Amino acid sequence: MKKLTMLLSVLCLTLALTVPASALEYNIDGPGDPEYGKSTSIEPVITADRGEMPNVDVSKNAALIPPTFGSPSAYTLNTGNPLTPNLAPGYMLGEGAVINGNTGITVAPPDFNTIPSGIVSGGTTGGTATPTPSTGYTEVTSDLYYSGGYLATLKIPSLNVNVKVYEGTGSSVLAKGAGHFEDTSIWDGNCAIAGHNRGANCYFGDIHNLNVGDTITLTTRLGTRTYSVTSVNKISETDNSLLAPTAENCVTLFTCVRNQSAYRWAVRAVEV
Repeated sequence: MKKLTMLLSVLCLTLALTVPASALEYNIDGPGDPEYGKSTSIEPVITADRGEMPNVDVSKNAALIPPTFGSPSAYTLNTGNPLTPNLAPGYMLGEGAVINGNTGITVAPPDFNTIPSGIVSGGTTGGTATPTPSTGYTEVTSDLYYSGGYLATLKIPSLNVNVKVYEGTGSSVLAKGAGHFEDTSIWDGNCAIAGHNRGANCYFGDIHNLNVGDTITLTTRLGTRTYSVTSVNKISETDNSLLAPTAENCVTLFTCVRNQSAYRWAVRAVEV
């Protein structure tokens, strides 16, 4: 019996060794698709119609040179000077922006009625102040008043504003219309005007929504001039640099920033 079992075992082993290798089946799965990560060569298009963030310009056209370290707007997002202003002439700075050291302004009403110290009418200086370039300046005289007691009519077509301008920026003046900053020019050079941003006479309530290129017209007894908006900025309440005389003919509008008493909106427009 033992011999028979051994014989059968040898026979089975012999048969197994005689099976050709080609009869065996091999099934080796290849690796799956490699994970290379997301492509970085294509910027995904994001649209606002699905509740996502809108597209923004991330090119050098929108690049900003950051404010000086330690300046009032050093930590304000989206603030600075355009890296390529010739490619982005209509770029608007963010809140608290600083342009060449001057902070950006709106009206309630402003309580500064004089131009910066060291500068007087006509662009001359007094004391030891540094001389300023020759500027235009037209003094307010009695013959420039209209019969209604106002000095000018200001129109902003894009905002549907048509308001009379009176001398001074006190509450009683702004209750009637817009107010001309005393000691600033009424015609040549820089004509500075204030107005309310809320209430019954909120003629300047939307001036911060003006765009570069929007037109403003000013009519006085000396004629009518059309100006084009060049900047809209939010500035400190104590910044009166934009009241200074200028060589070019321009109009500068001021109004308070709603619920932010420390700031003003300032719109500068130059003659076209």
